[in-house]
Amino acid sequence: MTDEDPFRHHPELRGQIADPMASSFRHFSLEVMAEIAAARGLPTGWWYSDAEREAIRRRDLCGQTGDLWVFAYGSLMWDPALRFDDLRRAFLPDHARRFILKDTYGARGTAAAPGLMAALDLGPGCEGLAFRIPRPLVEDETRILWQRERIGPAYRAEFLDARTASGPLRVLAFLADHDAAQIEAELPRDEQVRCLATGEGFLGTSLDYIRGIETRLACLGIEDPDVTALRRDAEACAARLSGT
Repeated sequence: MTDEDPFRHHPELRGQIADPMASSFRHFSLEVMAEIAAARGLPTGWWYSDAEREAIRRRDLCGQTGDLWVFAYGSLMWDPALRFDDLRRAFLPDHARRFILKDTYGARGTAAAPGLMAALDLGPGCEGLAFRIPRPLVEDETRILWQRERIGPAYRAEFLDARTASGPLRVLAFLADHDAAQIEAELPRDEQVRCLATGEGFLGTSLDYIRGIETRLACLGIEDPDVTALRRDAEACAARLSGT
């Protein structure tokens, strides 16, 4: 790690991003997931074994040397759980943040009331953040990252070219795996709204999830009309269902 302020390029994000060392994701494991599932009566056995996930991580990072930039477009924006020494506003062309990860496993929804989260897919472009992990920390930090993003089938890791105000960056991003059961690329709008309005799990509500995305984008001066419209519709749905 350098002594430079990691927020030097975006001081407006100071206080908006959780302290990585205080994040529960740094201590997340299959054992923790199994305990949560047992306590809440959630599905089990859908996750990769530690050995399978480690093999996936090594394959995904094969040939990677030096510092690692990680692109964040969802909860990684405010709770990366990664030690980073720089962050930049970043734009990924030809991709989009799509709310197509239907969660029934308990994180932000259940089988009875599914939740919804974002996945990166093909589209006109996606605004987000890029976090830089310094080279000496890449091995340890990516183990934590894969335990979170690659705990089971949902995403696939890919290196992509992002644009920043300081120039192009090669970033690691987690894209929708269309072979995964949780990814529903053609999820109807009304079902997206309902899942966001009612989904809740051990990580919190789906509504808070999309609010978090909108808040961090707003801090960067980014307007995402799709996120805003979906959040408003979900809040209206939640209000109707609660009778308020």
